[in-house]
Amino acid sequence: MRKAGIYIVEAIGVILALLWLAPFYLMFVNAFKTKKDLFANTLDLPKTLFFDNFTVAADKLDILRTFGNSILITVVSVCIIVFFSALAAYALQRTKSKLSNLLLFLFIASMLVPFQSVMIPLVGFWGKMDMLNRGGIIIMYLGFGSSMSIFLFHGALGGISKSLDEAATIDGCNKWQTFWKIIFPCMKPMSVTVAILNTIWIWNDYLLPSLVINRPETQTIPLKMFFFFGEYTKQWNLALAGLTLAIVPVIIFYFFAQKQIIRGITQGSVKG
Repeated sequence: MRKAGIYIVEAIGVILALLWLAPFYLMFVNAFKTKKDLFANTLDLPKTLFFDNFTVAADKLDILRTFGNSILITVVSVCIIVFFSALAAYALQRTKSKLSNLLLFLFIASMLVPFQSVMIPLVGFWGKMDMLNRGGIIIMYLGFGSSMSIFLFHGALGGISKSLDEAATIDGCNKWQTFWKIIFPCMKPMSVTVAILNTIWIWNDYLLPSLVINRPETQTIPLKMFFFFGEYTKQWNLALAGLTLAIVPVIIFYFFAQKQIIRGITQGSVKG
């Protein structure tokens, strides 16, 4: 009976995996077809690989500039989120008081607030300050990404002994030196996890850039893809080629980073 149960679970897992992979299969195989072959049979493998779709899609997407915009916003935002979140978590975890507990609770509670409920007043406020640009969206990402990041760092800090702080103080380190030279390096696994999670979120985000970025030359990949699909609604071979160019880097990145994500989250949950 036990083996039968294992086989049933494995069968269900295989079915779910096939269902999840089906859209990716359709995207990849049809990205290499001509428009005629695509509409002739969507499920078949391409008879010949038609790479012109990718050339046209890359040109229409202005792929180098668009990727550059996404990389710039993602890298700067993630670096700022990791640094300030780790610093805030260190202050909250090492300073035990009613105020620190209240602040931590507020950070955790803010994760439950949907972005849609604050996006209109947020954009209105930043619009008045003339900050609807790449600099503004980086600051917004810091605000929206800090809550989860602080929560994860706070959990990881629970597994780092306070004796390290005391030893550093005896050696003449101030609070900043203790954090930067001793504690922050000890949190490297969690820093990598936080960076990966925020990278995937920011790279794939469409809603916030659609509200904040209003110039074609500063558009990110998801935003450019939205307009690209609108323009090539009837040319699915081009649209799917563009979509493939957009998501392949994320898939590769996640493939190499998934073990680190699981390890970091597990570390934070156990030691928090």
